[in-house]
Amino acid sequence: MGIGSSLLRALTWWNGQTLNTQLFTWRKGVKVGEDEQGNVFYRNADDSQRWVIFQGEVEASRISPDWHGWLHRTWDEPPSDKPLAHKDWERPHQENLTGSALAYAPAGSLRQARPADRRDYEAWSPE
Repeated sequence: MGIGSSLLRALTWWNGQTLNTQLFTWRKGVKVGEDEQGNVFYRNADDSQRWVIFQGEVEASRISPDWHGWLHRTWDEPPSDKPLAHKDWERPHQENLTGSALAYAPAGSLRQARPADRRDYEAWSPE
């Protein structure tokens, strides 16, 4: 890791963990588990603090409901120790895609690769 990337990591939270978070995790963190995206979940020794170190982009919606519940103390046991029962009709967790290339674009949207045929639209032009 070069000096530039170390400085970037020390000063910005959106590029992964900051230097302070890395030091705190190294000194006080107890690894609890890891999710399917590679995010790693920690707690301190007395379980008064819980946190996540993201793999890649720091985006809260990338945390599954199972781990979200543990982080916010909805339940005490982490999903790595006591997996939640899921119904067969439940869809897999998907992060929020707003603002990304994979975000929903309705028919006729300019973001569509091939915009819909707009025969119902006539462009206005000033006289």
